[in-house]
Amino acid sequence: MTSQDSEIRALLDSRVDACRAKDVDQLMSLYSPDIVYFDVVPPLQFVGSAEVRRNFIRWFSEYEGPIGLETHELNIEMSADVAFVHMLHLDSGTRKNGVDGAVWIRSTVCCRRSHGKWSITHEHISMPGTWPHPDQALTASP
Repeated sequence: MTSQDSEIRALLDSRVDACRAKDVDQLMSLYSPDIVYFDVVPPLQFVGSAEVRRNFIRWFSEYEGPIGLETHELNIEMSADVAFVHMLHLDSGTRKNGVDGAVWIRSTVCCRRSHGKWSITHEHISMPGTWPHPDQALTASP
């Protein structure tokens, strides 16, 4: 593992920690101001940090308590100041509508290093299944 690889892993770990804690300020500090974010909810594409922030606040507000988020099958490809990452996340928790469950999420993240700091410049989220996950298993493989 290279030091750059470690930096990207640290960035992604910080992203997961911020999501679990529903800390929108910490989360947004990891994204570039011109972030382009594709999600599974309308309008499907969010451009710029203000739109992405609103989308994260919407997502956080759907949960009664903390968000469970586990990263699986992390793959990092990088060259110089650009990194391309894809992974699976197991998203779990109790929704305010009473649904308690888990769902697999696919995530692709593109990062760029500028002035010595890595930030997320593009993210694409997709869902291969439905909410709640049929098995409700938090340790199951996709």
